[in-house]
Amino acid sequence: MENLNRKRVAILATNGFEESELREPKKALEKAGAEVHIISEKSGKIKSWADGNWSADYNVDKTLDDVNQKDYHALMLPGGVINPDKLRTNPKAVNFVKSFFENHKPVGAICHGPWLLAEADVLKGRKMTSYGSIKTDMINAGANWVDQEVVVDEGLVTSRSPEDLPAFNAKLVEEVYEGKHEDQVA
Repeated sequence: MENLNRKRVAILATNGFEESELREPKKALEKAGAEVHIISEKSGKIKSWADGNWSADYNVDKTLDDVNQKDYHALMLPGGVINPDKLRTNPKAVNFVKSFFENHKPVGAICHGPWLLAEADVLKGRKMTSYGSIKTDMINAGANWVDQEVVVDEGLVTSRSPEDLPAFNAKLVEEVYEGKHEDQVA
């Protein structure tokens, strides 16, 4: 297993994130030795979504006002319908996402999380996947969308749904371990 000691990973989320898509990647990254922070629009707690209902609250470690991509080695974007739809209307969130691509850092996005990638305009020519219902949005953003469990394209790791979490987590840990990819660009 890769050793992610001294690697810091940001998970960008807000109310309505799919609980398993934040909890499981966070666990996998921490188990591999990474320090993981939940970043959100406001301090306090954010509420997860699970099985069609509101679920547990999660502590926000830092707000978008407190962080910069320089603070982190990688970024992870959980899905849920509400979470990325809300974040993609926040210019600070969109710019935070884009900055990881501009600095060639690994980014993972699962399910509806790639909506933020489309908004950040970082998908042109990239091979990726997402939840099937946003396939057209990804193609319209310039992506080469494929229906696969996990897709890796120069540091960008994407998956379709919670069922893909084992493969997604393994590839995310691997990409964070590998670090910067010069072809990971905005």
